[in-house]
Amino acid sequence: MTEGIVPVLDAGLQALREAARLSPDNLPLRRHLGEQLLAKGYLAEAEAEFRAALVLAPRDLDVTAGLVDAFIRQSAYGEALAALEPVLATPGYPPRMGVLAARALLGEGDLGRAAYRYYEAISRDPSVADPEVATALTIPAAGPAHPAHPANATSSAPGAPLGPVAGPDAAPAAPHAPAAAPAPAEADGAEVERSRTTFADVAGMDAVKESLRVKLLLPLQQPELFAAYGKRAGGGVLLYGPPGAGKTHLARAAAGELGAAFVSVGLADILDMYIGSSERNLRATFDLARRNRPCVLFFDEVDALAARRSDARHTHNRQIVNQFLAELDGVDADANEGVLVLAATNAPWYIDVAFRRPGRFDQLVFVPPPDLSARAAILRILCRDKPLAEMDFEAVARATEHMVGADLKGVVDRAVEVKLHESIRAGRPVPMTTMDLLAAAKAARPTAVREWMATARNYVLHSNESGAWDDLLPWIKGKW
Repeated sequence: MTEGIVPVLDAGLQALREAARLSPDNLPLRRHLGEQLLAKGYLAEAEAEFRAALVLAPRDLDVTAGLVDAFIRQSAYGEALAALEPVLATPGYPPRMGVLAARALLGEGDLGRAAYRYYEAISRDPSVADPEVATALTIPAAGPAHPAHPANATSSAPGAPLGPVAGPDAAPAAPHAPAAAPAPAEADGAEVERSRTTFADVAGMDAVKESLRVKLLLPLQQPELFAAYGKRAGGGVLLYGPPGAGKTHLARAAAGELGAAFVSVGLADILDMYIGSSERNLRATFDLARRNRPCVLFFDEVDALAARRSDARHTHNRQIVNQFLAELDGVDADANEGVLVLAATNAPWYIDVAFRRPGRFDQLVFVPPPDLSARAAILRILCRDKPLAEMDFEAVARATEHMVGADLKGVVDRAVEVKLHESIRAGRPVPMTTMDLLAAAKAARPTAVREWMATARNYVLHSNESGAWDDLLPWIKGKW
């Protein structure tokens, strides 16, 4: 469909749209209209209907799935993943949502995470298999009787795949003999890099930066002082908070502040479908960090590697957790000296409690959504390379309360799209104004943060006997 042209809908869609206009609070009608628009290729119109339906029912999975599908078909992969984030953080989420996540991740070129999401989804419900996604991942499309599915895996041939790497919510696999793993490569996925980002590049979050500085940086910067008290350089910190709040950015800044090596570890660098390979990948990653000390070793989405063993339905998953704990402890007292282990998660309550023992991730640091001044600073950075008129970023920051960095990027992207259309018509770049950003902010909603805070509230108010979530109390009681 050509941009800028108002589509002419057929009579059936026109009737549905008129009915929705006359009955704006009719959720089933709006959802049906969105599905019909999507089916006939009116993607922007379908997105608008699903957004309106989502306002009526923020937790409606059918509406969320429709909105995500509309985003993916418009190549808005980042927005699709942001909409899926609160759903994927919920245990036992529908497998079809995992397939949608795989499609979005493929669009962003993240094959490793896409494969993980797709494997996990079809392991629980083979009927959601998507041949196009399977082909893009260079794996055969799964079905109820496919030999690659765990229930039909063969154990006679060495190296036979186990099927999907299962998370704690995956369905149990049928019994079979352990498959031999291929010879492990040495930390194939993880790479050593040098970060040029420092804490000066992180807007706001002074309390978080101070916690990281005392726990991780000062022992290396002033070793004699800490040695006098028997404290060694090293240790672990778990960063947690809503999606898009800047946890990864903070980890890079900590490495840059120290001038240390930085190793960023994703799920695709560790998880493997063969028995024993994930554990070997984990050990090789820690060995890589130890050879490059001082080093900041950063695990993103650590809840997938450190899930509660009581929730794990596969022995394989429990073995990964055990290996992770063993690597954090080290083979001897000095094994991890100079290795600063940072991890980030959106779901800290699903992490095995053994990881919070002293000497492991014994400090939990809450990374909140950015405050007013931080939002203004983030907006300045996002707009610095664009044609601008006189801008009042503080005004936009006031209009974007509860939004995180990812939400703010979405606001700027929407404003840029509007200015691009104006510039094409004018034949020259038209500067972006404060009103453009305010209009885009008015149409945006910090859905992921609200969903995350709703979940956090349950844990803070009803499952906080240990006091682990005390840092969340001011946010839950004061702002949400």
